[in-house]
Amino acid sequence: MSLAQLPHAFRAVVESVDWTRLAAPEAKRLRELGLDEGVSVEMVHRATIGGGPLACRIGRMTVALRRHVAQAIHVVPAG
Repeated sequence: MSLAQLPHAFRAVVESVDWTRLAAPEAKRLRELGLDEGVSVEMVHRATIGGGPLACRIGRMTVALRRHVAQAIHVVPAG
């Protein structure tokens, strides 16, 4: 599933990132934030209006992501 589909308060692990779906500045920002394969994430907030931004926790940081960026990040439930 994509990070955009992750239910609220669920934890997951990044399985892969489709870097080709992201603009260079978006990909650079994700890498600078440490969001890459194997990283734990948790969905903490989703915009109430469809298509709005999402907030997820990466380690101790809470990061806002545009929905199309979250759709390029594939996650699996944390075991």
